[in-house]
Amino acid sequence: MKPLLMINFKTYEAGTGENALRIAKIADEVAHEMGINMAIAVQSVDIMRISHEVDIPVFSQHMDPIGFGSHTGWVLPQGLKEAGASGTLLNHSEHQLDISEIEKCIDITNRIGLKTVACASDPKIAEALSVLGPDYIAVEPPELISGNISISEARPEIITNTINLVKDIDRSIPVLVGAGVKTRSDVSKAIELGADGVLLASGVMKAKKPRAAILELSKGLK
Repeated sequence: MKPLLMINFKTYEAGTGENALRIAKIADEVAHEMGINMAIAVQSVDIMRISHEVDIPVFSQHMDPIGFGSHTGWVLPQGLKEAGASGTLLNHSEHQLDISEIEKCIDITNRIGLKTVACASDPKIAEALSVLGPDYIAVEPPELISGNISISEARPEIITNTINLVKDIDRSIPVLVGAGVKTRSDVSKAIELGADGVLLASGVMKAKKPRAAILELSKGLK
């Protein structure tokens, strides 16, 4: 499998509504141009429109472990699927779940055909999550998220430790890394350390020239 570049739009102004669609189209163009594996995680309200406008996989940033019924304000997995989502992030440090909720979410996504990226703040949590069988594990130390120093520079041991722990449980689970990833060098070093890809946000969403930023980050996967 090719290394994955996943861009989390969060709720940045640049990642909302028309702006989100614009950057999604740019990401799609770069993915085709560079021949790389790319995905985006967008706000639930933008999934339907964006998923119909791009070829790259569109993920939700969150879902709840519920089914059809009386759950006002919750994020319904089947609704994400119907909107065109390919998968969802789970347990991002900005929207955490407990382990039982994550297990229920993964069970639901397996049944309805959504991919999961389970997020962990450290290697031990990544190890615990890998037992649940998500499609991806993404490790992101919260203290480095949106910072100016990447995980591959500041805490490379987190990358290697996470990979070792996850692969000891299930070698088929790809490990993504994130937090502070903003440059081609950040990406390439993460890949050199054994990561299967990167999960990033501000490196694109806060960039003055998003296309140039995505293009440069993509080169780190080569």
